[in-house]
Amino acid sequence: MRNYFVFLGSINAFLAVSLGAFGAHGLKSHLSSAMFTVYQTGVQYHMSHALGLLAIGILMHFWSNTRSLHIAGWFLLGGIILFSGSLYVLSITGMRTLGIITPFGGIAFLIGWLVLAIAAWQNKDKG
Repeated sequence: MRNYFVFLGSINAFLAVSLGAFGAHGLKSHLSSAMFTVYQTGVQYHMSHALGLLAIGILMHFWSNTRSLHIAGWFLLGGIILFSGSLYVLSITGMRTLGIITPFGGIAFLIGWLVLAIAAWQNKDKG
């Protein structure tokens, strides 16, 4: 399961770069300035949390108590789907009702990072 989060982080980093390039080269001329900014926010959060997934996968190789890391990883992944995913769809379709989903993704990110901090505390003597 350790390599699963490295895999998920790598795939999500790939997707973030791909979606960022698509936005910059394919969508920019089709979106309003405000909606392009929304799209870019989705890409930025997507990439930063993909890197978080990579870090979690790497930490699983060093820490013995990985239950908290699993939980943190799944929350970060859920946050990517809910937060970035809703921003992508909102910016492309203009469906403002999707904005209701975005905060749940933000909450998932916060929970993921908090659980990662707890995991670090639990493993503070493990290097």
